[in-house]
Amino acid sequence: MKVLTVLASPRKGGNTEILVDEMLKGAQQKGHITEKVHLYDCEILPCLDCRGCKRASSGYTCSLSDGMREIYARLEEADIIIFATPVYWYGPTAKMKLLIDRLRPYIASRKLAGKKGLVISPSEEGASCCGPLLQMFAMSFDYLGMVNAGSLLAKAYEKGEIKKSPEELERAKEMGRSL
Repeated sequence: MKVLTVLASPRKGGNTEILVDEMLKGAQQKGHITEKVHLYDCEILPCLDCRGCKRASSGYTCSLSDGMREIYARLEEADIIIFATPVYWYGPTAKMKLLIDRLRPYIASRKLAGKKGLVISPSEEGASCCGPLLQMFAMSFDYLGMVNAGSLLAKAYEKGEIKKSPEELERAKEMGRSL
């Protein structure tokens, strides 16, 4: 299976990416092909609500020409999509929200239907503050016809702090093995 991670942390090598890398190690141990896209390296414009993506005549494609074109292709090739974002104000980072908003072509095309989606999210407060974020992803997965494959939530705030929690790193790796 192909596992794609869309990573929406502005901190390279931070807690989110450390957890992602551990999960991907576990997935690779089971023979999965893995790929990671750093969203902060991509130009993602905001949705303009032109509704071109809802028209069959457009092939249900987005009219904007930016970094999402390449991301769309990768999303469609993946069997499992990991949405990785730290918690910002009880939700995802702005870059992840841009990506979510730009998933509108998949409402009509259903090209993500049946794919597994899961969430990795470290935060200063831990799981207790992740309710709104998880609800947004659960509703988005449902709307797109995706299978909600769960989440990995961890308490970590300072860059690299998660390395002090080997049990969390092992949990991430084990989750990757179970994909």
